[in-house]
Amino acid sequence: MKSYVFNLFLIFSAVAVWLPSGRLHAAVSADTLRVDTLACDSAAGDGETDTLTKYDKRVEKYRRMWNFLIPTQVVAQYAGNMGVMSFGVGWNYGNRRQYETNLLFGYLPRFHSERSKTTMTLKQNFIPWRIGLGGDFNVEPLSCGIYFNTVFGHEFWGREPRRYPDKYYQFLSTKVRVNIFVGQRVTAMVPHNRRKFIKSLTAFYEISTCDIYLRSMFQDGNVSLGDILGLSIGLKAQMF
Repeated sequence: MKSYVFNLFLIFSAVAVWLPSGRLHAAVSADTLRVDTLACDSAAGDGETDTLTKYDKRVEKYRRMWNFLIPTQVVAQYAGNMGVMSFGVGWNYGNRRQYETNLLFGYLPRFHSERSKTTMTLKQNFIPWRIGLGGDFNVEPLSCGIYFNTVFGHEFWGREPRRYPDKYYQFLSTKVRVNIFVGQRVTAMVPHNRRKFIKSLTAFYEISTCDIYLRSMFQDGNVSLGDILGLSIGLKAQMF
C-alpha cells in the first residue's frame, strides 16, 4: 500500500511540474513568434510607423543583454603569474573587436608548499590593429593589457594580519596581484565551408610582470628588468 501511494505521489508530482512548464514554454514561444513577426512586419512596412510595443522592445533589449554574456572565446595559457596552466573563456567587443575580457582558472602545483592551489584571473586585453598576411592568416603585432590574479588559500590575505607590526609589509595584499603585459599574436582563420566549432585559432605569447616585482626593481638596485619579466604562451579559439 505504501509503495502504491508513493508511486501515485510521483505521478501527480510529475504532472504538476510538467503542466506549468509546458504552459510557460508555450507562452515564451508565442511571445517569441509575436515579437519576430512584428519586427518583420515593421521592417517591411515601407515607412509605416513602428508596430512594436514597449513590451516587445523591452523583451528584445532583455535578450540582447543576455546574449552579450555568452562567451565568444576559449583560452588556454601556460605560465604568466597565474598558474602553470590556466583555462577559461572570454568575450571580444568594440567596433573592431579590439577589446577582450578573459576569465581564467589556473592550477598551481604544490612545489615546496603543503598543497597545490587554484588561481583565478580577470584579464583585459587591447589589440590596436591587425595586419593581414594573405589567405586565411593575420598577425596582431601588438597586444597589451592588465590582469588581476588571486590564489585561493588561507595562506594569502587581503589585509595585513594583526600579528605583524603596523605597515610591516609595504603593500596592500598578498591575495591579489596586479599584472601588466605586452605580446604578439598570429591568427589562422577557419574557411567558412570547414567551420564546425570555431571561427579562428590564435597562438600568442606575452611578456609580463606584476606590482611586487616592479616595486622590488625600484627599491633594489641589484634587481634588473630581466629579473622581473616572465614569458607565457597560449592558444585562443574564437567560437563566433
